[in-house]
Amino acid sequence: MPRKYVIVIPDGAADAAQASLGGKTPFQAARTPAMDALAARGRVGLTNHVPDGLPPGSEVACMSLIGYDPLVYFTGRAPLEAAAQGITLGPDDWAVRCNLVTVRTSATAGNGGDALMEDFTAGHISTEEGTELLAAAQRGLAADFPELAERWNFKPGVSYRNLLMYRGTAGTASPLGADLRATPPHDLMDKSVADSFPRGTGSRLLTEIMARSSTWFAGHPVNAARIAAGKRPATHVWLWGVGRGPAMEPFVKKYGTNGTMITAVDLLRGLASLAGWKRLEVAGATGYLDTDYAAKGRAAIAELATADLVCVHVEAPDEASHQGDAVEKVKAIEEIDTKIVTPIAEYLAGVGDHRILICPDHPTFISTKTHSRGPVPFVMAGSGIAPNGQKTYDEIAAAAGGASILPGWKLMGDFLRSE
Repeated sequence: MPRKYVIVIPDGAADAAQASLGGKTPFQAARTPAMDALAARGRVGLTNHVPDGLPPGSEVACMSLIGYDPLVYFTGRAPLEAAAQGITLGPDDWAVRCNLVTVRTSATAGNGGDALMEDFTAGHISTEEGTELLAAAQRGLAADFPELAERWNFKPGVSYRNLLMYRGTAGTASPLGADLRATPPHDLMDKSVADSFPRGTGSRLLTEIMARSSTWFAGHPVNAARIAAGKRPATHVWLWGVGRGPAMEPFVKKYGTNGTMITAVDLLRGLASLAGWKRLEVAGATGYLDTDYAAKGRAAIAELATADLVCVHVEAPDEASHQGDAVEKVKAIEEIDTKIVTPIAEYLAGVGDHRILICPDHPTFISTKTHSRGPVPFVMAGSGIAPNGQKTYDEIAAAAGGASILPGWKLMGDFLRSE
């Protein structure tokens, strides 16, 4: 039987010591007997998935984690999410990530000076509600920017995560440029948006669309119903993550095996599609704190009957960090340990030849509620992996592991390498 490989990605789980947790990091504070057992019989260390010069988000970090150098392959977040929806980008096309957000502006605000990003998810708006609002946005775009209507289209995704597509033609100048940069709205929680609008070629156009969206959504029946129910309305679209389609080498050609991705997040679905992996949808997987952890664990074990490599991505720790909630972050890590790592480790022990890797993509600090660059802890255990003396899996044990910080995308090569 071929060796079985499992990767578990606790998104954004790496963090710093928290006063509210008695000076411990969430990994240290969490009860994780399964992860600690892997640490005792495996290798614990640090890796860095975000090269200098690239944004410290999951789009870069998860690309690195599944074995692709972001400096070679990364073109932007939105193209990865387009791939998740089966949208093919031509050489003259662009994709733009479109969040539905809640921005609050006081009556005295001037030029957005008092406009705050209250919620980058618009209260975790439902997919059905988001689809209705984006239909209104498309009508508003046609009315307010008639010259754009033919080439620009809003594409509904899941909940607050959506896209704005630009379809270009050869020989026609693009309205967007490679220098275009935009701030992710999850990095602006409870902060002013005044200095965070897009910059670079095409930024004025995107900013105008963002500003005009407030008029498209004001008074919309979806928002009226949400306000009446005590929920946050979607006040604007927030545009970011701009890019053209990447050309990723098939994973099987690069590493000699193939994989299955289990996730509730379009970004990871897109990465899996571009790598040539199978995507396995799991009922109850929400991409949020209420996700069905046990269902993901069961699905991974069932998939291992036929697949050689299975990757389980869990968004919950990252969501807790964006809320600044240390207790929920610890709970999410414990749920991953109990309902995903424990049953998978028990299954792998029965199949013999195997390896398992647990690694966050990037730190998401509770103190800032934002993604960050920097080292994250990994544990790699199984056949041919010599232990390096650590007894727990956390940031402190990883730093004490003794090895230098490994560039993230090289971790996959180590993981799959034969002894």
